[in-house]
Amino acid sequence: MADKEMKLEESFERLDQIMKDLEKPDVSLEDSFALYQEGVKLLKQCNDSIDKVEKELIILSENGEQDEL
Repeated sequence: MADKEMKLEESFERLDQIMKDLEKPDVSLEDSFALYQEGVKLLKQCNDSIDKVEKELIILSENGEQDEL
């Protein structure tokens, strides 16, 4: 991964590709471990990104007031 963070959608696409690669019968133990490590890092980044969005999300209440989650 480059210096800039992947967008959430790109991370999900990469995770999907990692899962497909891990399911291949000819993947070596070393490669599968490297893919697993990359997947764990991506999952953490996705969770952090989602948590950040949830914290920033504002809901308009029935009274028109803004409440943060």
